[in-house]
Amino acid sequence: MSVFNAYIHKVDEYVNRLKEKGNQMRIYESPLSVDELRTGLPVNVGPNANPGIILMSDTAVELGNPLAGSCAFVLWSKDPSVINNGKITHIGPDISESQGASLPFGQIIMVAGKNLADKNHESLMNHQYVGYQIEGYMLKSAPDKIWGRVSNSAAEKGFDFQTLGKAMMSIFRADEPGVEAIEIVFVTSAKEDVQELTGIAEQIKKISREIVKENWKVKGYDIDCDFDCSSCSDKPVCDDIREVVAVRKKKEN
Repeated sequence: MSVFNAYIHKVDEYVNRLKEKGNQMRIYESPLSVDELRTGLPVNVGPNANPGIILMSDTAVELGNPLAGSCAFVLWSKDPSVINNGKITHIGPDISESQGASLPFGQIIMVAGKNLADKNHESLMNHQYVGYQIEGYMLKSAPDKIWGRVSNSAAEKGFDFQTLGKAMMSIFRADEPGVEAIEIVFVTSAKEDVQELTGIAEQIKKISREIVKENWKVKGYDIDCDFDCSSCSDKPVCDDIREVVAVRKKKEN
């Protein structure tokens, strides 16, 4: 069992809760190949597709400003069956409905592939911040946070969250050959809806830190936190994570 599978199920439960609250929700089923994903998109996608900084005066919609709220994370699994391959879920108002607005922004990317392993973890995490590969879309990023802008010109061309989802799916598939399935959830409905994701994000951060630490140990670097484990409130979580990682490494070897 992949270490993030339980959190993928938590995301499903979260989406169902927001649906039950009556939030506006759009679901898109996307093609699976890179070429098909990019066909018909209103903006260019690929290396250096974004020509540069989007100034506030050129911004149609701002996403995830610290005052509005933001949260972002990636979940991966070795079992493609736990992912709804090609599915994009958007909860909340879209770009065309939000001209001049500053929206809260949640972004969850779930990927799976039977050959994905801990060695792919850092690359997968980094690929959630790919604004430089999408025309008319700029990102500032920090751990667990995402702050973006959509340009006026991109909005006029028809840029929406289906566009963003398909663009990101194509980038993951092009850059990460081990990805067999991908699903994305965007949330722009309310600050409290995005804040509800922070509990999951905190757990993901702890697991990620442990996986990165183990990856660097393989390279000969022993990276550890600055806390005394005996007095750290996260010790039970870290112990569980170490056990899961150790079991997975034995299976992979």
